[in-house]
Amino acid sequence: MLKKRTYSALALALVVCCPTAASAAGDADPGASRIGVGRAGPAPLSPLTRPVERFHRAIRIGVHRIRAARRARLRRERREALASLPGGISRATLESIAACESGGDPSIVSSDGSYRGKYQFSYGTWASVGGSGDPAGAPEPEQDYRAALLYARSGSSPWPVCG
Repeated sequence: MLKKRTYSALALALVVCCPTAASAAGDADPGASRIGVGRAGPAPLSPLTRPVERFHRAIRIGVHRIRAARRARLRRERREALASLPGGISRATLESIAACESGGDPSIVSSDGSYRGKYQFSYGTWASVGGSGDPAGAPEPEQDYRAALLYARSGSSPWPVCG
């Protein structure tokens, strides 16, 4: 009698998940049917696979949505930063200068270390347009803004080959 009333946590969890196993006809112990555990046996795992698959699918969808929202936010920030460029310089002009100077890489440094960033600023030129610190360490939108300031002030002369 003591064995019938002593159930492991796993058997109890399976009975709770699969009540059909507990409601089998002919419960030997009337007290057991009162609490709903009766002749509990191992339940098949197949009823659990569908909810687990749905859970994993929901996680994948959530991750996809978060990444898509982040990409959209970054595109919007870039569009807004380039839309408010001083001097009326076009985005295409800046992109062509950047492609020629650094391949569009905002963290690149020339081989001798004197020119840095997406537009290959020298420290003096970077400071003259209001930049501080390392041009290659500045965020890309700031480099775009500073290059637009320089272009509005000096035209394409700061980039003799690429301008």
